[in-house]
Amino acid sequence: MDKRTMTVTELTEIIKLTIDNSPYLGNVAVSGEISNFNHHFASGHMYFTLKDAGAQLKCVMFRFQNVNLRIKPENGMKVLCTGRISVYPQDGRYQLYVSDIIPDGIGALYIEAERIRKKLEAEGLFSEKLKRPLPQYPQKIGVITSQTGAAVRDIINIATSRYPLCELSVYPASVQGAAAVKTLVDGISYFNTKEHVDVIIIGRGGGSIEDLQPFNTEEVAYAVRGSKIPVISAVGHETDFTVCDFAADVRASTPSHAAELSTPDKAALKHKLSAQRDAMIASVNKTLTAQRTKLERMRTSRALTSLDNFIADRRVSLDSVSTRIADKLNIILLRRKKDFETAAARLQASSPLRVLANGYAYVEKDGRRGTCAAELSAGDRIKITMKDGTVSSTVDEVFLNEK
Repeated sequence: MDKRTMTVTELTEIIKLTIDNSPYLGNVAVSGEISNFNHHFASGHMYFTLKDAGAQLKCVMFRFQNVNLRIKPENGMKVLCTGRISVYPQDGRYQLYVSDIIPDGIGALYIEAERIRKKLEAEGLFSEKLKRPLPQYPQKIGVITSQTGAAVRDIINIATSRYPLCELSVYPASVQGAAAVKTLVDGISYFNTKEHVDVIIIGRGGGSIEDLQPFNTEEVAYAVRGSKIPVISAVGHETDFTVCDFAADVRASTPSHAAELSTPDKAALKHKLSAQRDAMIASVNKTLTAQRTKLERMRTSRALTSLDNFIADRRVSLDSVSTRIADKLNIILLRRKKDFETAAARLQASSPLRVLANGYAYVEKDGRRGTCAAELSAGDRIKITMKDGTVSSTVDEVFLNEK
């Protein structure tokens, strides 16, 4: 049987095509230890060997892909590399063309998060067409986060200082661990069905990839996208995006940023009202000036010299009207300003934080706020919230007022 003679180039091309067309080698994840690392200064490309106890694999990561790496590769580092296998014809060597490098050990979490992200993106869950605008002047904001973390304090402090007219309602949720996914989903359902709010903030104050895992789940993403109320995702990671970030209507880099995005600034509102007032006055003055000019031309016209007295009377009348208009404008503006200040003072006076500051406290049993002593029994564990913190206690005895 005759054998076809091939050149080295032809054989190498056949091998390359075979590997490139393999359904198993086009997208692989390989773990190992970095050695012979070289970051080429001129081209910016990275060349290294990935090895384990039994084998070695040559790797290359081009500059356009390594500029956004979240880690700095070094010799001896155990990593998980994703990419494709192909052949470099010039030396007949197969190698891994790397698209991403992450530290090994937490690699499975990154891979799962990326799998979910791509799946939901393919379903159209992250489409910009689904994104809803945030309300300009929200009356009530729902916050889903840990009730004891720094995130909720930051949101409350910033939102109330920027826009005192807005009320905040906090749904206490677990933001990490086994119970987190359910409580986050339940929080979204609560604000959609039981307590009306204008916008929802969901998030936490940053954390590791393990801590952020609940925000990288399909359940939370579907709940966020299925909300009838606009949702701001505030997971607190400046650089890393979670699946929840992509599903939300707006992504905030931190909880503080979410509070800023969801509320207008009262100083800016005052400035806007002042500018509108000035514009109204300027418009009225411009109209009056134009009318005065027109009347003056008519007065000096030869055809109308006999009407001087008539025009003078009309000018006096016009001045009187302009004075009344200006006075009425000032009264309206003063009334609006007083209404705004009264509403702000009423809101400040009824603030739960103000009540706590006067020496009052509120009691919670099993995460629910109590309103009467009849709901408690001896032996119940309760939590008492005061101005500067909380106290856990046990009920010894319950005394009911006589009806």
